[in-house]
Amino acid sequence: MSWDFLVPVCVGDLVKTGGINQYVVQDVVSPKQLPSHLHRFKAALRSQGPLCILEHFDTAYSVLQHANSVDLSVKEDTLDLLVQVVSSLSSSLPSLLISVSFSAAERKENLNAVKMSVFLLCKITECLESDSYRQSFIAAPGKGGKKAKTGDGLQQWDSERERVLQALVQLLQVDIRSLWNLSLVEEEFTCCVTCCCYKLLENPTISHVKSKPTRENIIHLLGLLIKKYNHLLGASVKVIQLLQHFEQLSSVFAQAVSVWSTEYGVRAIVGEVIREIGQKSSEELAREGSGVKAFASFLSELGALVPELMIPNISVLITHLEGESHTMRVAVCEVLGDILVRVLCGDGLEESSRADRDRFFDILQEHLHDTHSHVRARVLQVYARIVNSKALPLCRYSEVMGLAVGRLMDKSINAVKSAIQLLAAFIAHNPYSCKLSSADLKKPLEKEMAKLREMKEKLRGSAPVIKASELWAAMEPEVRITVDTELEPSNDSENEQKEEDPDVEEANEMEDDRATGVKIAQYLRVNKYRNAVRLCIKARSRFAESEMFAALSDLTSETLMDTLACLFIGSDRDTPEHSQHLPPTPQKGDKEADDAEFKKQEMLVQYLRDTETFALQVERAISVINSMLYWKTTSVVQEAVQFCVTVCEFGVANSLSGVRKMLPLVWSTDSAIKDAVIQAYRRLYLNPKGDTVRVKAQTLVDSLSELMADASLGTIQCLEEIVQEFFGSGNSLESTVVQVLWGRFTGKTESSPLYRRAAVLLLGMAARAEREVVLSNLDTLCAVALGEKVTEDFLMARDTVITICSITDHVRQSKGTPFRLPQEHVLFTRLTQAIAEGAMMEDLHWQSFMEQAVRLTYFLAESPDQLCSRLIQRTARLLLDQIREGSELNSKDVTPTQEGEQEAGEQVNCVCLAQLLALCGCVAFWQVSHLERSVSGELRRRRLETEERQEKEKAPPGKAKLTANESAMEEELGLVGASADDTEAELIRKICETELLAEENLLSAFLPLLVKVSSSPGRYCHPQLITAACLALSQYMMISPSVCEANARLMFTVLERSALPVVRANAIIALGDLTVRFPNILEPWTQNLYARLSDEVPSVRQTAVTVLTQLVLKDVLKVKGQVSEVAVLLIDPEPHISSLALNFFNELASKDNAIYNLLPDIISRLSDPERAMSSDDFNTIMKQLFSYITKERQTESLVEKLCQRFRTARTERQWCDLAVSLSLLSMCERGFKRLQECWECYSDKLTEPGVYQPLLAIAAKLRRGAKIQFKSQVDDFEKRLTAVHTRGLENVESPEMEEENQKEGGATNKTVTPRPARGRAKSKRGQSKSSVSSQYDDSFVTPQRTRKSKKKPVITFSSDEEESEEDAVLDESETPKVTTPIGRTSRRARLRN
Repeated sequence: MSWDFLVPVCVGDLVKTGGINQYVVQDVVSPKQLPSHLHRFKAALRSQGPLCILEHFDTAYSVLQHANSVDLSVKEDTLDLLVQVVSSLSSSLPSLLISVSFSAAERKENLNAVKMSVFLLCKITECLESDSYRQSFIAAPGKGGKKAKTGDGLQQWDSERERVLQALVQLLQVDIRSLWNLSLVEEEFTCCVTCCCYKLLENPTISHVKSKPTRENIIHLLGLLIKKYNHLLGASVKVIQLLQHFEQLSSVFAQAVSVWSTEYGVRAIVGEVIREIGQKSSEELAREGSGVKAFASFLSELGALVPELMIPNISVLITHLEGESHTMRVAVCEVLGDILVRVLCGDGLEESSRADRDRFFDILQEHLHDTHSHVRARVLQVYARIVNSKALPLCRYSEVMGLAVGRLMDKSINAVKSAIQLLAAFIAHNPYSCKLSSADLKKPLEKEMAKLREMKEKLRGSAPVIKASELWAAMEPEVRITVDTELEPSNDSENEQKEEDPDVEEANEMEDDRATGVKIAQYLRVNKYRNAVRLCIKARSRFAESEMFAALSDLTSETLMDTLACLFIGSDRDTPEHSQHLPPTPQKGDKEADDAEFKKQEMLVQYLRDTETFALQVERAISVINSMLYWKTTSVVQEAVQFCVTVCEFGVANSLSGVRKMLPLVWSTDSAIKDAVIQAYRRLYLNPKGDTVRVKAQTLVDSLSELMADASLGTIQCLEEIVQEFFGSGNSLESTVVQVLWGRFTGKTESSPLYRRAAVLLLGMAARAEREVVLSNLDTLCAVALGEKVTEDFLMARDTVITICSITDHVRQSKGTPFRLPQEHVLFTRLTQAIAEGAMMEDLHWQSFMEQAVRLTYFLAESPDQLCSRLIQRTARLLLDQIREGSELNSKDVTPTQEGEQEAGEQVNCVCLAQLLALCGCVAFWQVSHLERSVSGELRRRRLETEERQEKEKAPPGKAKLTANESAMEEELGLVGASADDTEAELIRKICETELLAEENLLSAFLPLLVKVSSSPGRYCHPQLITAACLALSQYMMISPSVCEANARLMFTVLERSALPVVRANAIIALGDLTVRFPNILEPWTQNLYARLSDEVPSVRQTAVTVLTQLVLKDVLKVKGQVSEVAVLLIDPEPHISSLALNFFNELASKDNAIYNLLPDIISRLSDPERAMSSDDFNTIMKQLFSYITKERQTESLVEKLCQRFRTARTERQWCDLAVSLSLLSMCERGFKRLQECWECYSDKLTEPGVYQPLLAIAAKLRRGAKIQFKSQVDDFEKRLTAVHTRGLENVESPEMEEENQKEGGATNKTVTPRPARGRAKSKRGQSKSSVSSQYDDSFVTPQRTRKSKKKPVITFSSDEEESEEDAVLDESETPKVTTPIGRTSRRARLRN
């Protein structure tokens, strides 16, 4: 073979004249002749094998040339032949390549065959891939949703594509590089295969699950090319290019790079790709279409797959943390997280790895404060993954948790949710004892810290002890020099001539060898080596027989050194008796033990400190997250609920606070929140753990009882919803739980009174689902809780009455014949006796029991009015008997020692009288309720039954269907029984008006007494008596309009002038109820209700804002300017009151234009000089109110209204407030235009800085992000403002005058009459200033209303000293007259609703 096949760059290059010995296509077959040529090609393949491609290359090439015109079947047949050729080559080449007889000519033939077949196969594959992609667009669903029919051949392309890739993989797995000279594979061959692979990767469905085999084959094919065919650099560049244009390839290439670096061992590919991404500039990544999302996703997934390979190249990526692209910052932070979780974790890290870990944690902590909320949220998620993997070092727990608690205040909802998840992970995986609260940890910490201080002082007082042998080794060289010096012969005479050292002389006087040895050791210790040597030499002669100096019989340098060493260190040969006289030998064992104990104590103190810090942060997090339970964002509430569950499951201190706080969310209108709360309680309480059914039931009852302990009535009502669902679900535990509850209530199971009350309340909740739970055991309830000892525990009696109420029709809302018990039932006998006897006692809980008992009587008894009448008679008789006994005592001679007892008796009489009045008021209230609900409902039920029975009797059989249709239509129109309903309502009203307070009715006897006590607080000064009388009077006023109108003045007097906050608070609640019942009577007194918003007592203000919120939001009260008093509560010092006021405006904002209509009036009232509100408070209130104005039309209209009010404002403070209000509006272009049009209104006020600065701020806000044309208008406006502010209005020409002057061009010198000055005349601050403009345009001036000053009458309460019994009631002249009656809905409409 004389020619070589060179892989062309373009397909068309093969038909052109090539170079020397270069293959050129000779014959391009026409499309019509291709089938026959392909048939011959197929036959040649069977006979000659894969080398037939050398002869039939032109045939396959012709298919490529005519790819757009030939049939699909022709291309598929060609593809099939080429796959067979490549497969045959991959089978035959391995044996040929290792053959010794493989000649150069054969090598050349096989090389050309490989290049030809691979070239054709890749190009045909690319062609079919393009056809498939084009066909997928044609077959895409149209507007009708129907998918077009695809070609039959292309349906099998997915499987054919896999065959092609498998054939190429098999061929390249053979070491075909030896076919080339020097094994240098030409680049064009490699590019041919890689281009085909990258073409297939561009398919949009390549990342789908169904394309997984194709995807894996491409990855392995490219892996072979990178490893064996030098495609490393090309692959890294191509990965970057494709990521930039095809975002869906991020996960594919992440998997590919992971496979190439691990399975094929090409670890350098990771560095190359990351380096390419790292070299992207921040400006380039910020551009649209830069592929930054794909890069970020690729890095995140690659970091998760091969984190260990990311560490060497992480420095390149960290530079992107300073860039503008937040997406890249997120990706880098996630890579760092994967490295920290999977690589740099554990205790066995090297020093360099530990340094890298700390550096990466520092980077993550910095980006918890990133400017972009998405980055902050994702970093918090990274930390949550680290904490869940237990990869966070203990020393960083407190710091990171503190940052997470701080992120709970983030403006981003996603960041807040991620912070909650991170905190939940901290609690679930914390190494501390989170069950203890910070208060419990404080004492142990202080105790251990005191112990640590003692140990520190002890160690500081003791000198460091070093072994004697170590000291001797250190001093031995110097001692030897001294010994040698002393033993030299030249020094003998000198030593004799010299005077002996005083210390040596002193030592000579010692007669004991042991004492001499101790002295020698002391000399050595204080570095007096010469004295020690001399004393040792002298001791040799003096104590020659001593064992200590026996070695010195032969005085040499060595023996002297040994003796000194023995004396200093000690000898093992010494007996205990002997060694005790030697110098003390220092030991280090005790020191090491003390050091170890000290280190242990330090570690314990540090652990307790960290635990306390952790507990404090957990408590802070719980308090913040508990407040999030009532956010408007559903997802945040769900996360907060989940956090509360996690905290409770791990037994964290104070965890029940959140569980109780989320309980009212069972009434949420958002089904997602409601379901989350129900699931949380079901998980915490209704799925108990235990070995037996009894244990499970006991655990469930214990947990629910703990939740109900000290719970409010509202909490118990919320819990009813969940417990009722449990008992109604048919749970297997239901019967056992009921048995446990009855056992606890009756005392068979020992438990505290608190848990017994919880048990009876839980039985009542169970009775809502199944009435027989309580009804069948009614006698037991009466005997246990309402028996002889009822007066000892009114709380248990009250809760038992609440439980019995659960079987009544009113609570169960059942229809049909009412369920009631006879008057002679033991229940009512016990209740009557308990109420009457308890009224004569002083018990704080009697009133709550009485109210529930009267309610139960009216719900369950037949003829409850008769029962309650006898109850009042019995109680009054007992009180009269008590008074009679007291008067008999007064008639006797009273000694001084009995005066105290007499006063106590009078006090008791006041309490008993107060309780009797409270009973009368409660009976009056429930009597009205009984008439309007039970009696009226029963009348209507009987009437409907009668009408239905009569219709059935009268209607002929043929007209039954027609009658039913007519009845249904009349019911829809609300006409059925309309007149009858009105008649019944009129009957009930007449009974209330004429019969309830008739002379023969017992209730009427107490009304004068109630009025007397309420109107004479000076005479009746007992707080409980006044409170009960006022409350009972308000309940009497519910009976009829005449009673309400007659006593309205008195109630409002009590509301305004009572000295007791509880009386004023009760009066507000009562008057709110009366406003709902009799709106026309109470409407003129509205301003008196609003006046209590400024009460000096916080509890009264709280009650007032709560009542008024209900009245306004239910449209009972018209929203008027008095709402400004509610606005003032936005800055109330009590947080709970300010939150109630904020909730009021949040709800009011949901009504169309409500706040918009009120704003001008609120501004006028708050900026009134008589109110003297500070500017900061005014700004705070207005900032909140203006946040509800979001519509452009509202903003535009408010701008005009506020500008017009500049004309009527008379003080500088009012001008400033109006200007500030304008600056708080979210100004738009239309609003700015209106502001310019109203220039005349405020231009003369601009010399005031308080007016100029807010308007300047408006211009600054408008300039941000404004268009060029609009920006120039803002600049002109700002220049105009500044000019008037600095020079005055009279010195600045208006734009209109400037235009006129420019038109005239100065041709004629006309005398221009100056415009009247708009500047105000100089006057003293605080005085009203008349605007000059008002002289020229009176139409803009709003006339001031002249108010007649009306003196408030002084009303004095009667005192104990005064004999007069004048009522403390407003005069007739002070009573407001009805001005705007409020229409009430008809009885028929209310019943229909």
